[in-house]
Amino acid sequence: MVDMGEANYVIGIEIFRDRSRGVLGLSQKGYIDRVLERFNMQSCSSGIAPILKGDKLSKMQCPRNNMEREQMKKIPYASAVGSLMYAQTCTRPDISFAVGMLGRYQSDPGFEHWKAAKKVMRYLQGTKDYMLTYKRSEQLEVVGYSDSDYGGCLDSLKSTSGFVFMLANGAI
Repeated sequence: MVDMGEANYVIGIEIFRDRSRGVLGLSQKGYIDRVLERFNMQSCSSGIAPILKGDKLSKMQCPRNNMEREQMKKIPYASAVGSLMYAQTCTRPDISFAVGMLGRYQSDPGFEHWKAAKKVMRYLQGTKDYMLTYKRSEQLEVVGYSDSDYGGCLDSLKSTSGFVFMLANGAI
């Protein structure tokens, strides 16, 4: 075995270190650039949020006839949502709610669902330089946060909840 030094890049995640300030950062800028290019969004304008108040997705937006279904077969919706899920899981918890909403319609997506996926990509275009940062601390303490709605799903009236745990001032 050969020691190749500190890792700078692992499975699509770039690692930044600033030992003098005690900061470690994890970025997926390169991965996000490749995703945007794959879905022809590399020159898109940036969005302010992955999902806005009032944005609603439902089964009513699924294709209603064979012509609409045939049009949607040409759109790589599942691949786009999968790519967003990878970013969300690794370094971008800020898109979790929106990606979770998009994932509900994988089996029968409509054009409005595709537009919502592109909105998340526009948000990533404007925030691709964001990274998870962890700061050196004398005492490591895990802190958790949670939030939920009540009956927010238009299709089933089920509630949605989410949580994040923080360690060294960064999401884990």
